[in-house]
Amino acid sequence: MTIKDLQPALIWSIFDEITKVPRPSKKEGKIREYLLEFAKKHNIQAKTDKVGNVVMSKPATPGHENAPTVILQGHMDMVCESNDKNFDFENNPITTIIDGEWLHADGTTLGADNGIGMAASLAVMADNSLEHGPIEALFTVDEETGMTGANNLGENMMNGSILLNLDSEDDGEIFIGCAGGIDTTITFEYKREMAPADCHWFHIDIANLSGGHSGGDIHEGRANSNKLLARFLFNISKEKPIVLSEISGGNLRNAIPRAAHAIVGVHSSRKEDIIVAFNHYVADVENEYKATDPNMSLTIKSIDKPEYAIDSDTTTRLIRALYACPHGVISMSHDLEGLVETSTNLASVKMQPDSTILITTSQRSSVESRKLDIANQLEALFLLAGAKVTHGDGYPGWAPNMDSTIMKIASDAYEELYGVKPAIKAIHAGLFLTKYPHLDMVSFGPTLRGVHSPSEKMHIPAVERFWNQLTLILKKVAELNG
Repeated sequence: MTIKDLQPALIWSIFDEITKVPRPSKKEGKIREYLLEFAKKHNIQAKTDKVGNVVMSKPATPGHENAPTVILQGHMDMVCESNDKNFDFENNPITTIIDGEWLHADGTTLGADNGIGMAASLAVMADNSLEHGPIEALFTVDEETGMTGANNLGENMMNGSILLNLDSEDDGEIFIGCAGGIDTTITFEYKREMAPADCHWFHIDIANLSGGHSGGDIHEGRANSNKLLARFLFNISKEKPIVLSEISGGNLRNAIPRAAHAIVGVHSSRKEDIIVAFNHYVADVENEYKATDPNMSLTIKSIDKPEYAIDSDTTTRLIRALYACPHGVISMSHDLEGLVETSTNLASVKMQPDSTILITTSQRSSVESRKLDIANQLEALFLLAGAKVTHGDGYPGWAPNMDSTIMKIASDAYEELYGVKPAIKAIHAGLFLTKYPHLDMVSFGPTLRGVHSPSEKMHIPAVERFWNQLTLILKKVAELNG
């Protein structure tokens, strides 16, 4: 069985096409071309703005011209994570595998976040059997690395008053609020020195952590590769200095880092002590994270002396700051049980060609002042460590509206179809158009698991339920004034 054999056939066939189009964040040219060709093929009006967002428009079915205009929204880009370091996300298609009731990719992120949202929007635009009012389908760029498209949407690109965000990950749940976010970036400048000859050199590697979405999965308590690496480096440098030649970990700001490595030198007399210490450390962390990261791999091996190293002062300040840097849940909401209120993600550590080390973090909170507070705490920590700190523009949260008309319609549609009331929730992740508070919005989608990691998978039966709910919502909105 392949994707094309699944039902509903239209949404699955479009999703299959989308998986074949490369679409990393900030490199959405190919998927934008696909969208515009799709619109042309189906005689759908389409336009783009300066940053590359695409909006398609479809008139109401006869008799529903006066119904409110509904905006269907998804994002073009996907998180690019792979078990194969050589996988080329800019040119290679995603290979999909059906495994029982689940669809996943072959060693990479699936891109159902938000490929399934795009597929649903396009299926609505192409299906002339549906009953609906006026519809606009909005596809934004660069959602995963900063919401560039959402924050810079061109004027007069859309006219709708109701927005259905198709970027949630749990069947039977409707989201009416989300956290705001901000990125904090840290830069250490270092002096490049000749690596000392009297050291024994190790390559330390941390791999195969579970990772996941830094919003949706942050409460799971999964291991952070950057934190694990910094913890060991701090432990072995407490009594005697070490030499750091290389350090790297993580990738994307909104993904919990799954891998990290360092090249470390210690005095030759300490070689056996370090190996013993590492083995004890591995036993500790494997026990600590046996429930969340059962496949973690921590290895140490001897290597030849590298040519250069980071100066000792920067090495000390960097390791201490990374070890002290907070990661994970900072506080839980007092308003919605089980909702993470504030969190921070130590996302990536990268050495740059200009003798700097760039550290990327992201902070989220449903309370604006708490979001800024945790970002400022990171700033204070890294300023004490002698680094330079900058903050991004960030984006605001979306405050829940319990009187929302579209929330009631979406809830009634699910209950009518499946006999149970869906859960009404807020989510600890960024969703679209928090800059447009006049819109009546909900977010929903089929069940996804492991997003932002190669373990990403989508529940096949939930896609049909998602499609049925979406089309019934459109029918109910059409009847408001139609």
